[in-house]
Amino acid sequence: MHDVCLPDGTKIPAIGQGSWYMGERNSDRAAEVRALRLGLDLGLTLIDTAEMYADGGAEEVVGEAIKGRREEVFLVSKAYPQNTSRARSKLACEASLKRLGTDYLDLYLLHWRGAVSFGETIEAFEALIQEGKIRRWGVSNLDSDDMDELFDLAGGRACAVNQLLYNPQYRGIEYDLLPWAQREALPVMAYSPVGQGGALLQNAAMRAVAARHNASPAQIALAWALRHPHVIAIPKAAREAHVRQNAAAAAISLTMADLSEIDRALPPPRRAVPLAML
Repeated sequence: MHDVCLPDGTKIPAIGQGSWYMGERNSDRAAEVRALRLGLDLGLTLIDTAEMYADGGAEEVVGEAIKGRREEVFLVSKAYPQNTSRARSKLACEASLKRLGTDYLDLYLLHWRGAVSFGETIEAFEALIQEGKIRRWGVSNLDSDDMDELFDLAGGRACAVNQLLYNPQYRGIEYDLLPWAQREALPVMAYSPVGQGGALLQNAAMRAVAARHNASPAQIALAWALRHPHVIAIPKAAREAHVRQNAAAAAISLTMADLSEIDRALPPPRRAVPLAML
């Protein structure tokens, strides 16, 4: 698996582990913890979560999974927009840290744009860095205009990543936002890289490409995202078999014929489109 380099030079694996929908049912907790731990064993050492997921339940699952292994993990969590103000950021971050069983985050993200100004969010996040609660900060679900605004502010270029919905079904960022990120050397973290609900995995082109590689459509979706050297994919897998498949996807190299077949079935954007979010 190749690494992706953050702006400060830190290298992180191109495939990590998501935790959206984890922590929602106690009956699933043991399996979710096992899946995350297996992912660490297989080199998927980036784990992404958020205070929003299961009202903190996902952070608790992640905390259990990384217990005793914290130094192996590049840990990412996200804050509600209203919790990125000067008044609320410290309390929100400390609550996440408590649920995760750690005293710092490697990366803390603004989950989406809200009423708090970018300038105030930058100040709040920089204060958390000074206190040692986070190592770096980034954003999620921000479009090109938002990123231009952020980067024009004092301290805005300290942003480490933009986490975005990206998979062969949702390619809108390829028109302007992904090229913008490439120009600025800002990594993109792709959430839901294998889609939601299974429609992408049933697509005939995805299945045909998968058959040629003796792989699953989900593995093809991951390999497709990783064709960009600065894109990080964070698929969620609550079963150990899926974790193994995700890790193995790093070895798949798609051909131009593969990519052309996917393009014909799921074409790239020809104009700017509103940023998609799930």
